[in-house]
Amino acid sequence: MTIELLIFDCDGVLIDSEPLASGALAQALQRAGVPLSHAEVHRRFTGLSGEAAGRLCREELGLADPAHVFADAKSALYAEFSRSLRPMAGIEELVRNVRQRKCVASNSDMERLRRSLGLLDLWAEFDPHIYSAEMVARPKPAPDLFLLCSENLGVAPHRCLVIDDSALGIAGAVAAGMAAIGFVDPADPRSGRHEALKAAGALQTVEGAGELAIALEALSSSSAKEEAAHAAGPARNPAVETAG
Repeated sequence: MTIELLIFDCDGVLIDSEPLASGALAQALQRAGVPLSHAEVHRRFTGLSGEAAGRLCREELGLADPAHVFADAKSALYAEFSRSLRPMAGIEELVRNVRQRKCVASNSDMERLRRSLGLLDLWAEFDPHIYSAEMVARPKPAPDLFLLCSENLGVAPHRCLVIDDSALGIAGAVAAGMAAIGFVDPADPRSGRHEALKAAGALQTVEGAGELAIALEALSSSSAKEEAAHAAGPARNPAVETAG
């Protein structure tokens, strides 16, 4: 495959936000009378859109109106972002060094993106190509957000590569006709992450920015060789030419 556009998920790929978000939501749920642990919230909510998270609260946790819980969690989370948010280890250097065009595709809304990614130098590496699920009709795992990236940057889906840490994102990429790499945080406490991402359709999985850099370099080298072979045309067969 020839890669012309890299599409990065934000939370858990570019920024180390997911443990902070899970902690803030767990505390807000506990204040609302739902005794879920930080680890359980991390497992059940990570990667969900706001709509999907609300549905989970209503249908599985019995919260008739979870909006106040999310508002409580958001207020605490933004304060925590301003104190503690960091890029994922090694990702800044990787983003600066990639040769392909790049963008962000996140299930977060733009306010959260500005108050998380926007706190870091990484924002400038992608701006203005930072896309939120609120810009499309359906969030991941639907293909809408990825197709918006493809359309806005003028790159065909089969020349796009998605890097995402959730099965929902990987499934959305595959539905959009794109290849995907599953990204696993080395510090993620959840088991079976590689298997879950592969089952969703990931081309391969990597652990951390170091392995991602190696994978991207290998894919780029393979693409360059294929392009060179295509440009050279079909291999000549001297024996056939002589016989002719």
